[in-house]
Order: sequence, then C-alpha cells, then structure tokens
Amino acid sequence: MPTIKIKKLHPDAVIPEYAKEGDSGFDLVAVEDATLYPGETQLVKTGIAVELPPGTELQVRPRSGLSLKTPLHIRNAPGTVDNGYRGEVGVICHCLINSNSCPIVIEKGDRIAQGVVMPVIRCEIEEVESLSDTTRGADGYGSTGV
Repeated sequence: MPTIKIKKLHPDAVIPEYAKEGDSGFDLVAVEDATLYPGETQLVKTGIAVELPPGTELQVRPRSGLSLKTPLHIRNAPGTVDNGYRGEVGVICHCLINSNSCPIVIEKGDRIAQGVVMPVIRCEIEEVESLSDTTRGADGYGSTGV
C-alpha cells in the first residue's frame, strides 16, 4: 500500500486517518477558527503538509454531511494539492449567499473537508492544426438535453 507522509506544521494539527474500512477519503481538520458571512470565502488552514506517493495528487473535496446540512461550500471542489507541493494544506471555504444559516462558524478541530488521493496521468502536449472527427464533434453544454 502506498504511503502518504504527513508533517504537522501546527501543534494542534490533526493527522488524517481513514474512519472506516473501504473509505475513499480522510477528514481534513481546521487548525484555526473562522467565521464566514453570506457570500464570503476564506482559506481555512489544516496545519499539515503532505508528501504524496509518486504519480498522485490529493483532491480536497466537500464532506457530504456538511454539504447536506449546512451552507458550507468548498469553493474549488475538488481542489488539487499537487504532488510536488510541500506547503500547508488549506481548504477554500465559502458561505452560500442565499442562506439563513449564515454566518458559518468553523472552530479549530472541526472536520471541514475530505482528502482523496488520486492517480494523475501526465501527457505530452502537442499543438496541432486539427483534431480527429467524432460523432459528437464540438456539440456540448446541453447538446444531449437538460
């Protein structure tokens, strides 16, 4: 099994772990308090840095329970932590603007997102004059209906 190396950057940081057998993700925990008002976005720190297995990235994704029960939104989900990044992992949190539940109060120790390690395929990039024809062609953005 591949290994993720975790470095604590803050004494109160929580080292992530998979909660149950078969879980795809592990919880990312806030290492600071934050208050988000309607429409506001903040980077909430986790107090950890990671060294990922070669050929992988860490995707920062919403936690389903928070998405269902609160107006907390992970702004760039899934966020990407690149393999070569060694800085602090942060979560871009947003309070949905049309919510009566705002402000959202995040307290140090709250589980605010989940991390999922995913494989990455790197490709050669080649500029060309044309692309091959397909049945779909350039049809997109609702071309198969709503």
